[in-house]
Amino acid sequence: MYAVIETGGKQYKVAEGDRLEVELLAGEEVVLRPVLLVDGDRVLATPGELGAAAVTARVVGQAKGPKIRGYTYKNKSNQRTRWGHRQRYSTIEITAISKG
Repeated sequence: MYAVIETGGKQYKVAEGDRLEVELLAGEEVVLRPVLLVDGDRVLATPGELGAAAVTARVVGQAKGPKIRGYTYKNKSNQRTRWGHRQRYSTIEITAISKG
C-alpha cells in the first residue's frame, strides 16, 4: 500500500517506513492528508473515499538546504542589494497509512 500526500505545497509518494525531507513541520507526530491512496488493485482518489484516510508520520530531525545567494543591481543609480536564503526542512518517517 502506498499514498500520495500533500505538505508544504508539494506532493510526495510514500509507503510505511519511508523517510523524506519536507518543509518545516512543528510537533513530534503529524497527521498528513492523502491525495491518493493505492491498496493493491483498489485506488481511492475522491474526497468522499479519502474522508477518513490518514497518513501518520513521526518527525525524526531537522535539516538545512544549500545556501542560495543573490544580488540585484541597477545601472547608473548606485542601487545594489545582496541577499541570501537557506531553507529549513524536517525529516519525517512514515509510521502508518490508514484507509479509515
